[in-house]
Amino acid sequence: MNYYALQVKTRGEEKYMRLFHSRHPEITLPLYFPQRSLDVRRKGKTVSSKLPIFPGYIFLELSEEDSILSYHWAFRKTEGFYRFLKSNKDITPLQNRDLELLLHFLKNVGPVAGKSKVYFDENSRIVVLSGPLSGLEGRIVKADKRKGRAKVRLDLYGDSFCIDLGFEVLEQAGG
Repeated sequence: MNYYALQVKTRGEEKYMRLFHSRHPEITLPLYFPQRSLDVRRKGKTVSSKLPIFPGYIFLELSEEDSILSYHWAFRKTEGFYRFLKSNKDITPLQNRDLELLLHFLKNVGPVAGKSKVYFDENSRIVVLSGPLSGLEGRIVKADKRKGRAKVRLDLYGDSFCIDLGFEVLEQAGG
């Protein structure tokens, strides 16, 4: 399978997917919009919210036999579309680390990344037992025990950005 990245209007990812499917019901290609569940405190109350893992990006899965050029204009003509990655003239499937990162969230985590189970070792380093942070330990920039969040650096097509993923601290070391 080949996976392609489409850049669309940020915070308009779900709207774009709905529009695309309503305008092109004959195209039944799988589109993915990985999200994360995060507890956010607003006005003294904790609210669970869903946020994108890759803001402004939707991912398309095509079989090896399919050509992206067959569907190129259908995606471009849908409102909210900005570009294919690397560019509209050089549409390249995800490869290497980019592909591994996407598949980590699609295959291991599911459509919405929940909280990871972690503990902190004797040197106050985070140790991930399970969840979305599993396998991303080397990408953790900062862990906030009070908020239950880890800031993780992600890379996509050479662009680097940070997102927060939630975690739950288990008291006993080692699980």
